[in-house]
Amino acid sequence: MGPSLDAGIGLAALAPFLAAMLAPFIHRLAGGFAGWILALVPASIFVLLLGYVPTVVGGEVIASAIPWVPAYGINLSFLVDGLSLIFALTISGVGTLIMLYSGAYLAGHPQQGRFLAFMLAFMGAMLGLVLADSLVVLFVFWELTSVTSFLLIGFDHTRQAARRGAIQALVITNIGGMFLLAGAILVQQLSGSWEMSAARAMGDVLRESGLYLVVLICFLGAAFTKSAQFPLHFWLPNAMEAPTPVSAFLHSATMVQAGVYLLARMTPSLGGTEIWTNVLVLFGGVTLIWGALGALKQTDLKQILAQTTIASLGLLVLLIGLGSDAAIAAMVLYFVAHAFYKAGLFMVAGAIDHEAGTREITVLGGLADKMPVTFIGAALAALSMIGLPLTVGYFAKEEMYLALFGGEWTAWLVLAILVAGNAMLAGVALMVMIRPFLGEARPTPKSPHEAPIAMLAGPILLGAAGVVAGILPDWLGHDVLVPGAGAILGRGVESHLTLALDLTSPLLWLSALTWALAILVYRQVDAIRTVLRRFDTALGWTADTVFDAVMFGLIRFSGAVTRFLHHGQLEFYLVLVFAALALALFGPMLAWGGLDWIMPTAELGDWSQRFSLPALQFYEWGIIALAVLGLIAVLVAPTRLVAILSLGVQGTAVALIFLMFGAPDLAFTQLMVEILSVVILTFVMTRLRLDQRDHRRFEDWARDGTLAIICGLGVSLMLMLVLNGTLDTRLSEFFTATSVPIAHGHNIVNVILVDYRGFDTLGEIAVVMGAGMAVVTLLRRPKKPPMPVAPPAPPVRVRRPRKVAS
Repeated sequence: MGPSLDAGIGLAALAPFLAAMLAPFIHRLAGGFAGWILALVPASIFVLLLGYVPTVVGGEVIASAIPWVPAYGINLSFLVDGLSLIFALTISGVGTLIMLYSGAYLAGHPQQGRFLAFMLAFMGAMLGLVLADSLVVLFVFWELTSVTSFLLIGFDHTRQAARRGAIQALVITNIGGMFLLAGAILVQQLSGSWEMSAARAMGDVLRESGLYLVVLICFLGAAFTKSAQFPLHFWLPNAMEAPTPVSAFLHSATMVQAGVYLLARMTPSLGGTEIWTNVLVLFGGVTLIWGALGALKQTDLKQILAQTTIASLGLLVLLIGLGSDAAIAAMVLYFVAHAFYKAGLFMVAGAIDHEAGTREITVLGGLADKMPVTFIGAALAALSMIGLPLTVGYFAKEEMYLALFGGEWTAWLVLAILVAGNAMLAGVALMVMIRPFLGEARPTPKSPHEAPIAMLAGPILLGAAGVVAGILPDWLGHDVLVPGAGAILGRGVESHLTLALDLTSPLLWLSALTWALAILVYRQVDAIRTVLRRFDTALGWTADTVFDAVMFGLIRFSGAVTRFLHHGQLEFYLVLVFAALALALFGPMLAWGGLDWIMPTAELGDWSQRFSLPALQFYEWGIIALAVLGLIAVLVAPTRLVAILSLGVQGTAVALIFLMFGAPDLAFTQLMVEILSVVILTFVMTRLRLDQRDHRRFEDWARDGTLAIICGLGVSLMLMLVLNGTLDTRLSEFFTATSVPIAHGHNIVNVILVDYRGFDTLGEIAVVMGAGMAVVTLLRRPKKPPMPVAPPAPPVRVRRPRKVAS
């Protein structure tokens, strides 16, 4: 069944950008209520997307396309299927709660309007990314997520750590963006379409192509940088320098999930091969264990949760790599569960920091009495993170164990990695739920109290959603799992989710083993943290320090290259330019036998017969003589002023030559250029002495003169070769035939300049404008006042001593 058309998809993707432009003004007018007002935008998008659920669950696809660059087949196309709908609903739903949270978290901040604008733009970029069907549109929104996340991570730009985290995230994710662009172009060349829906139908063509490995590397590079896979994971913890609302949104449903979404979306096109499975399972498994261990050695709540996000992203990539029905079902369920509990836990961490004044888990305790609602939100989220029954996390864990139970030893090895990773994540969940809230109350920098309702709505609603969805397995399987997994696999799947507990099922006992190991991890977390930190100290370096070293070396190298090439000596710049021109002229002629024209073989004939001047009138000879005299005058000019005037004479003579040979437009242009050049040079020279003669050493004179002669000979020989060849009139005939019907202009030269070379002409105008602005700046620069000269000192009269009579 073909897709049905709906223009509302594009509106859903673009509406946050419109709201972002209005956010500062709304904040200025509404003040503390700006978060509530702006939350209506993602809430409306969420309601709009909910209207698509019956259609998508019924197996249909909804599309929207607007021609963008029709000549290249590029459309502003969007598509809603099971996968994109799950991601879009998560982004808009969580985004609504994040906007409410942001309004309360940054209440009274002087830049809150700017922050809310950045958040809405970030949300729009992610919605556009997951709803895009065109690879070009996907790339545009992909890069927008990098730019907006840069603005959000570096929001508190007065702190060096925030600036560093923002730059690091931008560098790493933009490298992935270049990988994505290269992969998109290759897919278009192989499939003949920019649309991902068309590429998915040609998966066999892509997999059987000789460029499959290159395409795969491009998309893996994009996904691994965006979703922080080992060893490109280090930027994500540093992104915690952003305010907590950014962390909650970034880690739960937005940018870090973009790489996972890309891999899931490209599974029908690139998946199913041995290298796809091996690479994703290997890197996903390593990232899972690395992130889980990283969480255990942290004591800052945000850093703990950031490391668990790395582990969860590795888990999702591993499941996509396995590619079986159960693995993909587990991926869909785990994405939903992770979005619910991770956003809620980050909001809890922000509430604790906001109300207690610290996020250090080692100095927190007993907050449940003074922050009971926050504790309930943390407990609900932690239950799903642990994967206890009656939560979405439980079904996700059961499905991933089902995908690997039985089979070869490699499957058992991956299963052991999953059990270990899930156990450590569950142990972290116990730590986040118990350490800050239970036990003896400890003193904190601020007297703790319950957070505002706008900050509590997110944790409570998301935690409750993770439980409510878990007790409705039929709805969860029919409306979430089946459409999402079916869109990834490209075929229908069935759901077998049930609340029934089979005590004889090995999957249940694997879950029990996971919970037992989680309790062990929780009880020994302090000892584990000590061992891991000692290991880090002994190792002495991390991927983060390697990044710093590489960036430092790159900056030093670029500085050295800049100092070498841009040394500020105009004379050497010109020498280099004209030396390159000489090489560009004579290199091809020497390589391709172009100099045979002046050293002819017997087949070419006598060269003197090939060089002939047209019959010129006496006045034409006079103009040529004027040009030659002007050139000689420039060379022998005694002063700078004479050189400027002589250059104008020579240029005017060239303009007259153009005029004589039927090119009045060129003549006019040349004349205007000469007039402006003389005027500008004269103005500039007012800063110098025009009656002074520049003395040049013989070495400089010989070097520049030799370069001038060589370049002049090269240009002359090139023109002779061109004029000696057969004239190809196809281009001029094309301009003649199309200037009126296409460009609606009878002056072909104007049509070429304005229409066919429009961007080139625009660039020339921009260069002239820039030069003019530079000249005006020089002219308006105040002259330095002359150094004051002290008046001559009056002569000092020295009295001679009188002779004293003896």
